[in-house]
Amino acid sequence: MRVTVAGVELRSPVIAASGTFGYGVEFEEIVALGKIGAFVTKGLSREPMAGNPAPRVIETAAGMMNAIGLQNMGVRAFVEEKLPKLRAIPGAVVIANVFGYTMDDCAEVIEVLNDAEGVAMYELNASCPNTAHGGMSFGVDPDALYWLSKRCREVADKAGRPLMVKLSPNVTDIGLMAKVSADAGVGAVSLVNTFVSLSIDVETRRPRIANVTGGLSGPAIKPIAVRMVHEVAKAVSIPIVGMGGITKAEDAVEFMLAGATAVQVGTASYADPRAVENIASGLKKWCAGHQVSEVRSLTRGLRV
Repeated sequence: MRVTVAGVELRSPVIAASGTFGYGVEFEEIVALGKIGAFVTKGLSREPMAGNPAPRVIETAAGMMNAIGLQNMGVRAFVEEKLPKLRAIPGAVVIANVFGYTMDDCAEVIEVLNDAEGVAMYELNASCPNTAHGGMSFGVDPDALYWLSKRCREVADKAGRPLMVKLSPNVTDIGLMAKVSADAGVGAVSLVNTFVSLSIDVETRRPRIANVTGGLSGPAIKPIAVRMVHEVAKAVSIPIVGMGGITKAEDAVEFMLAGATAVQVGTASYADPRAVENIASGLKKWCAGHQVSEVRSLTRGLRV
């Protein structure tokens, strides 16, 4: 069941996704953090953020929408309050999700984490608006994504930690965006982030989320996410971590056959807090039942 992503060995290819697993310590009485592949923290910013007003999470057909607004305690509070507890858990693999509204913001968050022990890898959220250049998301502008990826990779290199870029799906050519990040020297890419969406209450004639639009996740997006992973696998040779609507072992197999080295489980954790463990156990049974001796052999195993 072991796989390697950007030089980091994981005991399982199933990872808990950012934003759905808190800072990890909230789940330690439910999930054995040292026995899952890894988990990704909530997005960490330079300063604490309160997030968007409620309502900011709603259920949709085969999924959910959220506009949490990247609420978090800030990177320095995370290092002081959460990271020591995580370091005390034997075998826990911590991936820190980082973001900012300028390249300097992102670089500073990584610099702070560089000085702390207990982080195995960084995941850079490239879906944030670049406020220094008109508000267009880093993840939809190839040039901006290249320079952001390069700057953050250089900072991460100082601590000898790999950088994984989380790509936005709201683009016309996801393969190009992955290649841009790879050209900047990052160790891996993860995809997909949520899709921009809108839900309207027909009785009040108002958006169901206070922020108006939100990010769509869950089983509804899985076929699109699998297709995007397949496209990225044809464009780059660095490891890919796939996500989007994974609720059972067979979903994880789909992503790996499309080209993913590992997968992240997000929305499913709301329905079942032990989803990451259960999907990993199911994947192990699936492999045994299909004479797959090494799970990594599934990657790019699509027969087309």
